Amino acid sequence: MSIAFLDPGNLEGDLQAGAIAGYSLLWLLMWATAMGLLIQMLSARVGVATGRHLAELCRDEYPTWARYVLWSMAELALIGADIQEVIGSAIAIQILSRGVLPLWAGVVITASDCFLFLFLENYGVRKLEAVFAVLIATMGLSFAWMFGETKPSGKELMIGILLPRLSSKTIRQAVGVVGCVIMPHNVFLHSALVQSRQIDPKRKSRVQEALNYYLIESSLALFFSFMINLFVTTVFAKGFYGTEKANNIGLVNAGQYLQEKFGGGLLPILYIWGIGLLAAGQSSTITGTYAGQFIMGGFLNLRLKKWMRAVITRSCAIVPTMIVAIVFNTSEASLDVLNEWLNVLQSVQIPFALLPLLTLVSKEEVMGDFKIGPILQRIAWTVAALVMIINGYLLLDFFVSEVNGFMFGVTVCVWTTAYVAFIVYLISHSNFIPSPWSSSSSIELPKRVTVSNS
Repeated sequence: MSIAFLDPGNLEGDLQAGAIAGYSLLWLLMWATAMGLLIQMLSARVGVATGRHLAELCRDEYPTWARYVLWSMAELALIGADIQEVIGSAIAIQILSRGVLPLWAGVVITASDCFLFLFLENYGVRKLEAVFAVLIATMGLSFAWMFGETKPSGKELMIGILLPRLSSKTIRQAVGVVGCVIMPHNVFLHSALVQSRQIDPKRKSRVQEALNYYLIESSLALFFSFMINLFVTTVFAKGFYGTEKANNIGLVNAGQYLQEKFGGGLLPILYIWGIGLLAAGQSSTITGTYAGQFIMGGFLNLRLKKWMRAVITRSCAIVPTMIVAIVFNTSEASLDVLNEWLNVLQSVQIPFALLPLLTLVSKEEVMGDFKIGPILQRIAWTVAALVMIINGYLLLDFFVSEVNGFMFGVTVCVWTTAYVAFIVYLISHSNFIPSPWSSSSSIELPKRVTVSNS
């Protein structure tokens, strides 16, 4: 689960946030991670309490048309994330091979090695988890080494974490930070991953015990991921904030820029960056494969063999990724802009995973005694509201800066209207919509009769 907070898309968002915004978005990174922890625990709660994962529950909760829209949005977000993950791994392979292997070759290698992980799973989930632990440790050591080599300002770091700051010039990076930390496919994934442990949902004490342990486990994992993201952001803030290179830096040229700026001692910093990026890319591609299997199997009720589902989900992502690798192989700037917008895509897709989760986790007929209480509901819905407000600002910014031409403007207006309308439908579908500003403890909104009870 924590890998989705450490994939190449996150690293892209981190380095651009550091280079363009300096230390000023560290507070947002911290709070986005905290919001991510809340969302992931709600996802785990659904999986443990019901014995089913989120995509399966959505299949039963929503009508056919809405279910297919949700599935399409989840697949779109997953493909966007997968492009980043595979491209990031391919860039790392290109760096470590000193340019001998082009991007498309790295894509082929990364696309095929996920089957090695699936083969390893046959020997037990614990062994697969051990491999992930090694990859995460590799990332941690690599980026901590970078942090130590560059020696960022401790004072600026603490101010960045404790003092909220946001300007109109850094709004796109801010949206990217939120989007690449709270990832839609990870919400679906976590509700399925918790079922790798045998827990009887009918035994309340066992379910509560499991939830307590998942809270501890997830908190530690996301604290570790936050520190890695912090290392990357501060390194690039130290090296490139306020420089001419700040707006041109991305995954493709980041290692070379680091090498020119800081050099390296025993091991050149270019290869330290490459090793960390490779570990991030390799580990995140398998989580994308797993998420794709659960999303497709849950929404469409498919019963396919594991390798067949892996082939289908890999193909959905690898084909567009190969196109991207070939088209953008000689255009670093275009590839970095694409990666930045893919991060924004993750943020725009968040409501389509988050709103169904909040709807289900608030329903007693779904959760039983493990339905979340009114205080937690208010906090969760406030998080959802903040995310949607950020997305609204992004859409407004997009209209102002990118929309040129009548036909293009009409097309964007139509899609934006459909986007907002579906979000309104998802909110109205929920029977419980608490208001953080209401004095009542809960507001029950049945389909036919409205009852308010303090």
